[in-house]
Parts: sequence; C-alpha cells; structure tokens
Amino acid sequence: MKSVPQYWLLHFNPSQPSMTRDIQAESTLKAWGFLIILALIWGSSFILIKRGLEVYSPGEVGAFRIVAAGMVLLPLSLPRLKSLNKRQVKNLIIVGLVGSFIPAFLFAKAQTQLSSSLTGVFNAMTPLFVVIIGAIFFGARITRRNTIGLLIAFVGVVILLTVKEGVGFGTFSEINSYAFYVLLACVCYGINLNIIKYRFVELKPVAITAISLLMVLPAALVFLFAATDFSFKITHVEGGLVAAGYITILGVVGTALALILFNIMVKVATPVFASSVTYLIPIVAIMWGLLDGEVLLLGHYLGIAAVIFGVWVGNRR
Repeated sequence: MKSVPQYWLLHFNPSQPSMTRDIQAESTLKAWGFLIILALIWGSSFILIKRGLEVYSPGEVGAFRIVAAGMVLLPLSLPRLKSLNKRQVKNLIIVGLVGSFIPAFLFAKAQTQLSSSLTGVFNAMTPLFVVIIGAIFFGARITRRNTIGLLIAFVGVVILLTVKEGVGFGTFSEINSYAFYVLLACVCYGINLNIIKYRFVELKPVAITAISLLMVLPAALVFLFAATDFSFKITHVEGGLVAAGYITILGVVGTALALILFNIMVKVATPVFASSVTYLIPIVAIMWGLLDGEVLLLGHYLGIAAVIFGVWVGNRR
C-alpha cells in the first residue's frame, strides 16, 4: 500500500492548529487539481497525435510539436542562456534530444500502426525504465520490488504485443513491432530523467525544460521547413490547419504547460503523490480511444491491467 503523503497526515491530525489544517487542506485540493489536470492533458496527447497524423507525416508531427513547445517557452529559456557553463549546455542538449526531440518522432511513428489507447498504456512503462537505466548507468539500486514490478509489467507488454483481433492472443510472429517505438521512447525518458537527477542539481526543473527545448528547436525548425512538405500541407491540403491546431495544442499544452504544472505539483504535494499521474494517463488515453471508435479485446484489458499493476508494484513506497 502506498505511503500517505505527509500533508494528508497533517491535515487529519486534530492536534494541529486550525490555521495549519486549513493550509494543508488547501494544498491537498491544489495537489488533486493539478493531478487531474495533468492526467487529462498527458492522457489526451495520444489522441492529438492521432489527429495530427490524419494530414501530416510522423516526422512533421514530431518536428512541429517541438517547434510549438520550444517557441512558447522562449521567454523562459532565452534569459537563462547567459548563466550556463559548457558542461550544462552539453547536458541540456542531451536532455533536449532524449527527453523531447527523439520521443516526439517515436510516438508519432508508433501511432501510424498502433492505437492511441494502447500507446498510452505502453507509455506507462516509463517509471520502470527510469529504474533500469538508473541501475545500469548511474549506480542506482534496484530492489526486489522493482524486479517483481518489471516482470509483471513485462508479461502485460507481451500480451499487448501479441493479442490480435479475431485470433485471440496470437503468436510471436504476429507481434506489432511498432510498439517498440513507444518502448524506445520510454528508454529515452528513462535516460533523460536520470541525467536530470544526477547532473542538474543546480538548475530548476522549469529552466531545464525550457532551455533543453530551446537547444533542439533549431534542428526541428530546419527539418520541418527544409525536409518536409509541412508548409505546403498547412495551406493547401484539406484539414491542414485543423490538424496543425491539434499539434499546436499537443506542443504548447501537452509538452510546455504540462511540464510546468507538474513541477508546481511536486512543490505543493510530494514526489510520491505526483508520480501517481503515471497510473491515470493510460485510463484517459483508453477513454479517448474508445470514444474515437478504437476496439479493445479481452486480451488488451488483461495486458493493460498487468502493465499498470506492474508499474504500481515497482514504484510504490
């Protein structure tokens, strides 16, 4: 069972002064508010990618997502550039690549052959990859609980990879290889979060987010306007503006704003409470998928349950 956040203990402790309890109650409401908002935002990212892919290629969706997020955060990133040293710049470029740039392309590519709901479920593997990458490359300790959670989640992933409509669970020859794009994106997130944890003690999370996106913004701009037909599609293809609007929401709200809100939530709540958004994102993604006509079979639900339960076991405290 998860530990109870400290502010809950304070709020329900009758020995505390009434003013303290009022403050804790307000923090509780704020924390739950941020949690619900973030789950809705991040859980909706996959349906937005799906809408963008109706007009644009995976490369165009990924690049424009980065451009939208990077541009909106320019007021936060540009003033902070002069205070960086060479080591920080190098690490921020890496963070920009593995934390935003590469995953944006991987998720878009995956959803050309993978439903938005299942993509959201696979994305829930991120915390476990954080543990694995931390143990392999950063000397972090992997516990027995982490191992059990990984094994359970792995079983869920295998089920989701092999289940096929009309033929039950399928065979390994029928694996949907596009799911590995999502898992590779989760590996990138695992590398990213460990770099932030061990190499950016002196920088605030909002600054890391804004500046790392700035570092990859030029590459995204060059690719988008020099190597794709984005400029033509947005003005000449039917639905181009609407699809671009969905991707803009994805970049501005789903990437830039959501990361800032997450950092605020960590301050008003606890890291344990904040991490619980991981379990809500797949639920929102599945709801959007079902509303959009996506079909989930019994095997899908079994795999989804195993993945979420495995992530919970591996990360509970």
